[in-house]
This record gives sequence, C-alpha cells and structure tokens, in this order.
Amino acid sequence: MITSVFKKSTPINYSFIGIMMILFFFVYQFQDTKWTNSLWRIGEKAGILLVVFASVFVSNFIVKKNGLTKDSAFTILFYFLFLLFFPKVLDNYNLLLANFFILLSIRRLVSLQTLKAPKEKIFDAALWVFVASLFHFWAILFIFLVYISIIFHVSRDYRNWLIPFVSLFLASIVFVFYALLFDKSAINTYLSSNGINYGIDYFTNVYQNIAFSIYVVFLLFFILPSIFSLTNKPLNLQASYKKVLFAALISIVIFVLSTNKSNEVLVFTFLPMSIMATNMIEYLQNKIQQELILFISVAAALFCFFTQL
Repeated sequence: MITSVFKKSTPINYSFIGIMMILFFFVYQFQDTKWTNSLWRIGEKAGILLVVFASVFVSNFIVKKNGLTKDSAFTILFYFLFLLFFPKVLDNYNLLLANFFILLSIRRLVSLQTLKAPKEKIFDAALWVFVASLFHFWAILFIFLVYISIIFHVSRDYRNWLIPFVSLFLASIVFVFYALLFDKSAINTYLSSNGINYGIDYFTNVYQNIAFSIYVVFLLFFILPSIFSLTNKPLNLQASYKKVLFAALISIVIFVLSTNKSNEVLVFTFLPMSIMATNMIEYLQNKIQQELILFISVAAALFCFFTQL
C-alpha cells in the first residue's frame, strides 16, 4: 500500500510529506512553548523549518535532475523519516545549515557528469563546502568529494585541481571580514571547533541509544547492497553512484571525528541514505519485500521520534 502511494512523484505526495513535516516539526517544538513569547525565537524556528524544506527540495532536485532514482517520491519520504530518527536536529540550526550547504555542493558535483562548465561547478562545490565548515568544522572533509569528482571527470586539466584553493581563499577573506566587523571571537570559535572526539558516550537517555542503534542497522542495510550492486548500474551513472557512496562514507567519518558529537551529526548521511534506500525499493521486484522495508522504516522512525520527545 505504501509503495503504491509513493511510487510516483505527484503533487499530492509532495503535499502530504510537506504537511507531515510541518506537523511533526511543531509536535517537537511545542514541547516547550517559551519560544512563542519572543519574536526573535519565532523567527528562528521559522528559519529552521525553511532550511528543512529547502534541504528536502534540493535533495529531490539532485535525484530527479541527474536520474539517480526513478520518478518516485521515495527519496523525500526517506529523508523525512530519517529526520524523525533524531528530532533534536530540528533545534540545531548550525547542523541544518551545514548540511544544506553540503547538499548544494553535492548538487554541483553530481551534475559534473555532464562536463558542462566544470570549472564553475568545481568552484561552487568547493565554496559551499567551506561555507558549511563555518557551521560545523568537520564538514570540510567533503572537500575530498570535490577532488574525487575531479578524478572521475576532469582530472586531465591541472587547473581544476587548483580551483578549490581559490574557493578557500574567497571564503576565508569573507569570513575574516565578517569576524573583524561583527564578531571578533568568531575566528577563535572556529579554530577551537576542530578537535577530535572518538567517544560515543554522549547519550542522555536510553532512547537516544536505541535510535542510534536502529539507524546504524539501516545504514548497513542500505549501504552494503549499494556497494555490491554498483556494477549493475548504468555506465553513465556509475560515477554519480560512487559519489553518493563516498558522500555516505565521508558523513560517517564526520560523525566519528566531531568534537560535539551527537546523533544529530548523522544528518549528513540523510541524502546518500535516502538515495540508496530509494534505489533498493525501486529495484526490488517483490512487492511484499518493498512494503516490509517501508513499513519497518516508518514504524522505526515513528518509534524513535515519539520516544525521544
């Protein structure tokens, strides 16, 4: 039943998921209504909701524009479900912004396969990575995805290897000017955020631990088949699917290294996970298996969301 509803991308599907996102967003936010007494806080919550919607829109654009999935609504459905696994991310403005800028970077890198204006795409992708790192330092590791994309498509032109340094210079200049004019402590804050913490002892209750454990199972369940089925993908899209896998691996490394570690840091895995989950659903021939995977995903997401309220 769930499969038949979302197997086509229709305005009804998008509207349904949009309404559900708004509903669950406010269910989480209205646990504490103190923010409703401040116009600044109301604006902040509206900004968070806008970033979430923008992230879903960009994710859907990436897969549709580049043919990474069929014409279905599964990608945005899974992205929404993965958000429910870690509801506290809906309060983490920095992580949501960092993830949004990484999505903009991935959009440019995936479209590099067309070989149209490669230098502009490399510049934009690298610039978005450096901007993302201002909100979460270890997001800077996605610069490796930029160079991986260069290797896949335009490695023969040595100038392409230097373009990310131009992006770094521009981002640094703008950031320094901002810090000098508005917040002189911003540079020290940024430099102090590059620590490494390998520990996974941040859980404040058992339900966060359970949500993390379930998500790890999903992570392995969707990543491993994607790795082994890579050679079955169309030749012209194999480089793009490799970039999705590398994006997932880089996201995991970011989680492992992050100083202020929390379940919410896994937000960087949402897009690659959504793409891989969608591919699995779309290419499974057995409808019972499709329904089972979707049902378990929905049930797990709802369980994780409501137990962490």
